[in-house]
Amino acid sequence: MRFLRSPSCPSAPPAPGRPRRPGRTRLLTLLALLAPPTQGGVLTVALAAAASGTVLAAQPTLGSVQLTFTVDQTATFVNGEPAALLAAPRVVGGRTLLPLRETAALLGQPLLGTAGQVQLARLSVDTRQNSAALNGQTQPAGTVTTLGGVLYVSARTLADALNANLSSDDGRTFTLTALRDGGNPLIPQARFSTDKTVYAPGERVVYTEYPFDPDGADITARRWTGRQDAYFQPGTYTISLTVTNARGLQSQPFTRSIRVEGTPVDTPLTYALKYGQPGDSFPDPQILSYPSATPTTTESPSYPLLFSDSPEVPAQSGVLYQDSLAGRARLLAYHLNGLGRPARLYVMARNLESRPVEVRSERLGETAPTRIEGILGQVTLLEYFASGGGTVLNLLPGQTAAVYASPTLGAGSGVNVMQDLITSGRVELTFLMLEDALPPTAQVMQQLPYLRPDGKHVRGTFPGAVRSLRVNLGALPARIVIGDGRVDPALTGTDVLTGQGVRLSGNYGVLYDLEVNGAAGTAVALSPRGGLYRGAMNIQDGPITQTIKLPRTGNALKPDEPVLLWRPQSDRLNIDFVPSSGSNLPVSLVFYRARTLSGFGGLIKTYRP
Repeated sequence: MRFLRSPSCPSAPPAPGRPRRPGRTRLLTLLALLAPPTQGGVLTVALAAAASGTVLAAQPTLGSVQLTFTVDQTATFVNGEPAALLAAPRVVGGRTLLPLRETAALLGQPLLGTAGQVQLARLSVDTRQNSAALNGQTQPAGTVTTLGGVLYVSARTLADALNANLSSDDGRTFTLTALRDGGNPLIPQARFSTDKTVYAPGERVVYTEYPFDPDGADITARRWTGRQDAYFQPGTYTISLTVTNARGLQSQPFTRSIRVEGTPVDTPLTYALKYGQPGDSFPDPQILSYPSATPTTTESPSYPLLFSDSPEVPAQSGVLYQDSLAGRARLLAYHLNGLGRPARLYVMARNLESRPVEVRSERLGETAPTRIEGILGQVTLLEYFASGGGTVLNLLPGQTAAVYASPTLGAGSGVNVMQDLITSGRVELTFLMLEDALPPTAQVMQQLPYLRPDGKHVRGTFPGAVRSLRVNLGALPARIVIGDGRVDPALTGTDVLTGQGVRLSGNYGVLYDLEVNGAAGTAVALSPRGGLYRGAMNIQDGPITQTIKLPRTGNALKPDEPVLLWRPQSDRLNIDFVPSSGSNLPVSLVFYRARTLSGFGGLIKTYRP
């Protein structure tokens, strides 16, 4: 056996009387320094990133990192674990060469540099001239070369730069043993573990995070790569965590690998019904085949909906819609500022009685200003469900005051407002879009034109702002369809300004008061059937009242990817649902039988660190 120390002489046969032991590599360790072991960890490196110039440090498992490589082969081993190079080691001019960037990544060594110059430990490489210096001493020609666009460096010079050992049995397979880089003592440290290293397909993976900062600074951000709550296909999966502290310093990636094999515990659907959180989407390709549950419409106190959405993008100041009422009403306005200059949306109330009238705002949700249409409806609903008793206006006979005034809307920006009012007498309600320089006074209002409908959207007064439905669940899964215009008819009303009958497709602004009986042990989800949907829903499950954001992030888009709403604990579940402005209808509420899934596959995990 021979040992190669950098720099070293050319290969020589083994010393007489010292037999070679095939398949073994003797290692000379410079420092026997051990770091805490990574339980179940497998060393993995983003080689594609290394090849592109972005070098990620390998996750160390020991104080020393051993790289075993063979000339002309891309297969390698790092601390005994298989890895792969994109560019194979080469022999050129009698020198064994390694791809510099990939090797640094596999060894967990930082590779620093600017255009034309890179630095690895004590080695400085000029990539334009293919020259190198070690501790400032120029190295022989051929120490650095470029092959196929890849920068190579002598393995012996690399070992010298790292104070490492390079050894070989046969002159073709080498082991490079280097002490891991100490890193920056100021950066935070990413850490996590999993409850196991081998999982069944569909089994929940329990992650325990324990990152820390050397000086106790807060960990303010986490970035995961490859993390899933469950893996449904057999194979080996690599998971990485990078954290950032309050100073903006970022850790090196911390990596573990797990293996998935054996008999499945859950499918994506049964897993979601068991573990999914409200607002999470999950796959269900059979969803459109489920039968419809037929709700029964019940009589309940209702009131009119004043709906203003035409012209949706007014190009001048004017009256958008107007009607009078007494008692309770819901107002819904959805408009974009098309004036080309700052403007505001107002809802003005004028007392038509010969006595004082009280106008009380019971609930109010709004979104303004924004250019993102999906946000308009969702934020409005979340605010509406969260609101309580609001303001009270006392109007003298003939007096006018704003019951709603939007923030200033930039050109092209939008507003969505939904408000429940109750009045003690008859009032006239006027929806206005006014350029910001104009005040909403009685004198200004008298001079404003009544804006014509745009022919695409709807405005009007619609009886029945509340639709009360009752459902008794039977065979599951089953769907309740909302907003399709057939199973769930659209409201009809009148555009008071033109006298024409109008139809409210989608029933935007209608509150569906849905009571579901037989709900205990089920799971309910929302399936978008018309395209993008982004909204909210309020549920009452026994003593629990909760508003659910739908979905939790992003948009619901596909019918076969429903969003989980709730797992009822009580037999009677009450749902308040308002179709979200800016989203597409119809939608379906899908009910699944979930009680039998608590022990599906004989396994359920409840720990949530």
